[in-house]
Amino acid sequence: MTTTLRRRAAVSALAALALLTTPAVTAQALSGPAPAPAVSATSGTAPLELPRPTGPYAVGVDVLHLTDHSRADPWVPGAGDRELMVSVHHPARAGSGSTPAPYMDTEEARLMLAGRGLDGLVSADVVSSASTHARTDARPAGGRFPLVLLSPGFNTPRATLTSLAEELASRGYVVASVDHAYETSGTVFPGGRVLTCAACDTVEAAPDDAASREVLRTVSAGRAADLSFVLDRLTGPHPAWENSRMIDRRRIAAAGHSIGGNAAASTMRTDPRVDAGINMDGTFFDPVPRSGLGGRPFLMLGTDAGHRPGGGDCSWDQGWQHLDGWKRWLTVRDSGHFTFTDTPGLGEQLGLPADPEAPLSGDRSTRITRAYVAAFLDLQLKDRPRPLLDGPTPGNPEVVFQNP
Repeated sequence: MTTTLRRRAAVSALAALALLTTPAVTAQALSGPAPAPAVSATSGTAPLELPRPTGPYAVGVDVLHLTDHSRADPWVPGAGDRELMVSVHHPARAGSGSTPAPYMDTEEARLMLAGRGLDGLVSADVVSSASTHARTDARPAGGRFPLVLLSPGFNTPRATLTSLAEELASRGYVVASVDHAYETSGTVFPGGRVLTCAACDTVEAAPDDAASREVLRTVSAGRAADLSFVLDRLTGPHPAWENSRMIDRRRIAAAGHSIGGNAAASTMRTDPRVDAGINMDGTFFDPVPRSGLGGRPFLMLGTDAGHRPGGGDCSWDQGWQHLDGWKRWLTVRDSGHFTFTDTPGLGEQLGLPADPEAPLSGDRSTRITRAYVAAFLDLQLKDRPRPLLDGPTPGNPEVVFQNP
């Protein structure tokens, strides 16, 4: 890889550390996007739009700023107490709400694009103004709903899991998506403060792969503490969210992409309130304990190139052996590390070149991710049979059921 490509993909390289799979997959993640025609808010490009949710509920969203006064920030201790930004998507009453939720802050979009070598090619305004389907002033639907804690990949904003969060909310889930301070390309906090990825600097400074892995293990374990704190603040005696009565405290799952998926397992290891977990293409830097996860169900959903049994990421083989409850190991052919996020669909709308090593379309990426994540949650949290999880189906030929 040339020096120029390395510079343009510096942050993607850090995200790739959350893979550490086969050389081919790592090269794919490091290579970054190929040059594309400049895209700007005035170039005539059609506005970006996330896929419409398919469930019966309208979707509302609230944004919370939470501070854990019991912990100092692990990456910048001088910053004080640990802070989190959380988007809570929820089922809403049809026809309520008039203000569409923004996809992300423009500065967050600028920093994310710069980290992927797309600054100057894609306008931050175009990305930040992508149309979502949630409303910030929507009235909550009646009833109680399971809660899903959602953690994004390393150096990746929570906004990149918006399509999944909206889909789950439309199907009757409350979804709390978390930005972990100093672990994203950029997160805007109240007062206009922008916190960038100090944790990435720590990974970069690690002298070797073993040291990098240890830092990322710390990331996953720290995120487990973050997610448990969010659970406290959403379901405790003095909840931070005014609609917390919607949450059924007896039905809770943790899920995430990349290291966020590892964090889902880490949270289950330490927090018995979490009933089920999902890892979307994340290395288990913080291993699944030999004693298992207390018989609770877990879904591993990843790339076929990097996360098949006996592939480059042995942590999945080890994790599978230690999982002691209902479990599935699914891989997706022609997928890439970011298949399970909004990235493929938005990239196609922007006219960016497809990755030849991950040619799965944005539409199929979205449909597969939504379908299998929702099926798992419906089965485990709502006790609804989902034959989709019983084995291969003709409608999803890309999905491989692994039986190591």
